[in-house]
Amino acid sequence: MACIVNPNARDGKLGKIFHKVEESLNSSGIDFDVFMTAGKGHAIEISSDLRGSDYDLVVAVGGDGTVHEVANGIRGSDMRLGVIPMGNGDDFARSIGIPLNDIDGAVSILKEGVDYNVGGIRVEGLRAPEYPGIPSPKHYPVTGEPSREENLVRWSFLECDGGVTSSINRMKDEGKFSWISGQKKYTALAIKAILGWKSQMAWIRVDDGPGRKVDLTGLFAMMQAETFGGGYRVAPGMHPFGDSSRIVLGFGLSKAQMLLVMGPLEKGKHVGKWGKITMEPCKTFEIRALDENGEPTLERGHDPPLYISLDGEISITTPVKFDFQSNVLNVRGGHNPPNTE
Repeated sequence: MACIVNPNARDGKLGKIFHKVEESLNSSGIDFDVFMTAGKGHAIEISSDLRGSDYDLVVAVGGDGTVHEVANGIRGSDMRLGVIPMGNGDDFARSIGIPLNDIDGAVSILKEGVDYNVGGIRVEGLRAPEYPGIPSPKHYPVTGEPSREENLVRWSFLECDGGVTSSINRMKDEGKFSWISGQKKYTALAIKAILGWKSQMAWIRVDDGPGRKVDLTGLFAMMQAETFGGGYRVAPGMHPFGDSSRIVLGFGLSKAQMLLVMGPLEKGKHVGKWGKITMEPCKTFEIRALDENGEPTLERGHDPPLYISLDGEISITTPVKFDFQSNVLNVRGGHNPPNTE
């Protein structure tokens, strides 16, 4: 196996405890090589270089961001993705039946788990601008060529979201609340993001339906799994083995409503709340800024930028198009993933 390790996962803690992962791999008899990442995007480079190699599995050791990059590097190939979840959220691992906070359990699935095919979402939009301490993302040929030179292409395998939720991930990248881990971190970040949110308008379209203008005070999430944010049940009943995504929309919410919905969101009881939050199957989704005449435009994005989070990673801003495709990634998971019975 090739283990691609993000030493900065779990707010830098993984680098200090990776020896525990190595001990478990050694005791299991697995033959493995270790590749340490050195920054954002590096796992895409490493995994894409492994395409066509004779490794049985390419294993992402880290959080959902590490999984996202490794999956982008091997998507569409015969390579298989394994996961040892060592992040704050680990929602992709959860969705394919890998136990959390159990290194030996995750390693046993690498040896004795089940191989699945999962879908992915091709996302194309303007690349996120450089931010203090956070460089603008690079283009990698393995993810596919964009339709316009200024655009970027990435693939999502867990969720795509924007608005308040992407502000949460931007603050996480900035190191806010780094002393908190797991779901509690995302809860603290969510409260801060909601209280600081400034309303923006946008145009959206789901599949071939009519476009409409919306107030982005709320959330949108195109989901490949049931949870993100460390267990928030954003798309109740969803799993990554189907033939479409789910789109969860909740626009025009007051700040009080956004705070009040956090409890129901954690439990998956938010759909239908106040008659404003919906969930439906979705294969394509578009979101654009409005021009000076209030019409949707492809020529520029929101100002300030509306960041789009892909599997917890900020890489793209509006205008954005999301396209679901089935069976684009081979994964090694547990015998009984959630919501599959």
